[in-house]
Amino acid sequence: MNYLTTFFLWLLPAWICLHMISSAARLSRRKSSQTTNLPPGPVPLPIVGNLFKFIGKNPHESLTHLVDIYGPLMSLKLGSLTTIIVSSSTMAKEVLQKHDQSFSNRTVLDAVSALNHHESSMVWLPVSHRWRSLRKITNSLMFTTQKLDSNQTLRRQKLNDLISFVHQKSLSGSSIDIGEIIFTTVLNLISNTMFSMDMADLYSESSAGEFKRLVKAVMKEAGDPNLADYFPILRWIDPQGARRRMTRYFASSNEFFDRMMDERLQSKQTRTSHDLLDTLLDISLQENGFEVGRPEIQALIKDFLFAGSETSAITVEWAMAELLHNPHMMAKARLELHEIIGKDQPVEESDIVRLPYLQAIVKETLRLHPTVPFLVPRKAETDVKIHDYVVPKNARVIVNVLAIGRDPTIWTNPTSFNPERFLNSEIDFRGQDFELIPFGSGRRICPALPLAQRMVHLMLGSLLHSFEWKLVDGLKPEDMDMQGKLDITLQKAEPLQAIPIKV
Repeated sequence: MNYLTTFFLWLLPAWICLHMISSAARLSRRKSSQTTNLPPGPVPLPIVGNLFKFIGKNPHESLTHLVDIYGPLMSLKLGSLTTIIVSSSTMAKEVLQKHDQSFSNRTVLDAVSALNHHESSMVWLPVSHRWRSLRKITNSLMFTTQKLDSNQTLRRQKLNDLISFVHQKSLSGSSIDIGEIIFTTVLNLISNTMFSMDMADLYSESSAGEFKRLVKAVMKEAGDPNLADYFPILRWIDPQGARRRMTRYFASSNEFFDRMMDERLQSKQTRTSHDLLDTLLDISLQENGFEVGRPEIQALIKDFLFAGSETSAITVEWAMAELLHNPHMMAKARLELHEIIGKDQPVEESDIVRLPYLQAIVKETLRLHPTVPFLVPRKAETDVKIHDYVVPKNARVIVNVLAIGRDPTIWTNPTSFNPERFLNSEIDFRGQDFELIPFGSGRRICPALPLAQRMVHLMLGSLLHSFEWKLVDGLKPEDMDMQGKLDITLQKAEPLQAIPIKV
């Protein structure tokens, strides 16, 4: 049963509750309109507001149409919630930099409140002492240059596994699901960095396929439209069962992580290696002001494993798809790799800074196909004036990264894939250039950005450097399906299949 059907099944009983507050809501809106100048937006329908303009098969395309009408700062009534859509670099800078403090907290999705995950997760916690403690841990102990450099050997091993797997496929002339093998590799890259073990196997779906399915199920549940997010009065009902399903997923992963932590604590005196899980457990046993217990450790692992594996894999898949769609660009990228590194040498993380065209490809992929086209929703803590408008307290604020990346006032031919646009440009994706903010900006910028940057460049560069690629079944580049599908991430509508040829 899809969410629209579910909506109408629950509409009648919900109407009774909503009708009871509708008169008060109308009075409140009249009073608010005298003091609050909301950004422009379409006239909302009764009860549902503008919900049907936002949810559906291609909400990113619907929003693009609305931006053309109402401008880069737009208000929508999504169910009972006022939602502000930010769709230009100028407005994004206002929200994420100038008024960062007022917009630093999150609007928590109902599904991620399962097992109180939002109370321990750095992604969903409000800016607080606990959040600052977790952020300090990630910044100082997990994603520093020194720490990432020390873990290069682990990532090299997982990359060698990927290249070996693709090489075997090239010998048999078999096609490969690019997104699937990259997802598996990224999952193992992150899991080895965090706790020195593989979570999946490139050669066997059965060995760890259950955990891969769990990761994808969590991401899908977080991304699917949920009526409880638009009508908070329905949260106690959980009409679509999203929180119930997420409870099962989180309980399963927590049980696994608990066993792993117990084993680590029991073998602490005999272990010779020391990974991030050991570091987190050491911190949890100290009285140093950090608020880190099992719930926080579980939440950190889940956030990085679940979100990090899918988002990085999608970026590499889109990059490979665009290069297969534009063979002359793939040839140019391979030429750069061969000339700078040498045909018989592997791509190393230290090589990335010497590969400007590869870097440009990644930037252009993140511009045209941002993995998370709408940044995680923020919440206005107070009334905030932005230009001539007021964002009211408690409004949900969504930054439309996809629209910013395709803004014709910033980018020439914005819907065309053109890495060359970045070759003589200082624009980067580290959160300071608001034309390109796929990882966000401000204090809530993605903390794993340094690791993601290394993984994406390394995997893409290695696939291009070690193999030539051709499409399956004689498909021509110009006939490729380049459409995307959106849940919480923007994925390729059709998985990318390609045949590697060893050079």
